[in-house]
Amino acid sequence: MISSIKHTSSSFTSADFFPRKRFSSTKPRFSPLPIIKNSTLNDSFSSKKPIHVSTTQSFTFSQKEQPKQQQLLQTQCNAYEADRSRPLDINIEVLDEQARLEAAQRIKIGIYFATWWALNVVFNIYNKKVLNAFPYPWLTSTLSLACGSLMMLVSWATRIADAPKTDLDFWKTLFPVAVAHTIGHVAATVSMSKVAVSFTHIIKSGEPAFSVLVSSFLLGETFPVPVYLSLLPIIGGCALAAVTELNFNMIGFMGAMISNLAFVFRNIFSKKAMKGKSVSGMNYYACLSMMSLLILTPFAFAVEGPQMWAAGWKTALAQIGPNFVWWVAAQSIFYHLYNQVSYMSLDQISPLTFSVGNTMKRISVIVSSIIIFHTPVQPVNALGAAIAILGTFLYSQAKA
Repeated sequence: MISSIKHTSSSFTSADFFPRKRFSSTKPRFSPLPIIKNSTLNDSFSSKKPIHVSTTQSFTFSQKEQPKQQQLLQTQCNAYEADRSRPLDINIEVLDEQARLEAAQRIKIGIYFATWWALNVVFNIYNKKVLNAFPYPWLTSTLSLACGSLMMLVSWATRIADAPKTDLDFWKTLFPVAVAHTIGHVAATVSMSKVAVSFTHIIKSGEPAFSVLVSSFLLGETFPVPVYLSLLPIIGGCALAAVTELNFNMIGFMGAMISNLAFVFRNIFSKKAMKGKSVSGMNYYACLSMMSLLILTPFAFAVEGPQMWAAGWKTALAQIGPNFVWWVAAQSIFYHLYNQVSYMSLDQISPLTFSVGNTMKRISVIVSSIIIFHTPVQPVNALGAAIAILGTFLYSQAKA
């Protein structure tokens, strides 16, 4: 603590503090506070200025009661002239910079996950509403990709986001990724047009099993024993949920299975395509959406066609009203946003954390869809879903 000693008629002088004989080998000890500028003491030091004492350890006003050898040590104090001092903030708190950065990163990841899950839940709700009123999954899938592509083109044109620097090799390596992404996207939409959202996502939780099988048989990769063991609850849970599903539909089931397989190949091709590339996750998904749109559009016209779309659109407007247009716009916008956030989160977190987050996302989608659409669920069906999701979590931990 810093104290102040003011000069009075009965006070001591500076000579009482410092011995008359100067020792060149003895250096005055000053306060270690970084904001205090120590001034060099000289013979012209004035005792008429108030003195701020930075330490009073072993300090005494009497020289007679102590041996002469100790007088020097006890009368030597650390002081500086008051008019050369600066205000001190006694409530200085030294924060660990690394701890602050880690806390900020955890908050950022939490925001990514919460946004990702919320957008995915909203997309699945509006997507199912659209498909119930307008059962044309090929057009619905096309509109989702078109909306995302348009949003990113506008963002690049207005400089809201920086456009990626790409070349011909980038688009060549992106093509197989886009093919797999297109197949997986359409297959999942076809599945949700035939069965409940919860059932589609229960089957899609079996994606790790497809990943291990493809990597083992086609790529020759091997995994630890716990990884293979974690596939048992995944496969068993999905099978139990499928057998006990009240509204089971083979097209919906196969659509979810094909989507799993396609997204496994998408991930494999994506890893190869991203090697040595400096494109951000957001821009990478934007380019992927644009190429997938070019691939999907001719197939959508061939499978469904404008005549079917016109008739279906007219029927949906008659049944739902103008809100149907909002449903279509919402499912298209939220589809792009949730995928964009998921790709952006990959830039910030490890693959293991992403896998755990993806598992929790499926839980949130399954639970919310059951509540909103009042999907009937048998206890055995719920048990199968829980086992499959638990297996997915164990898989992510075993592969870490």
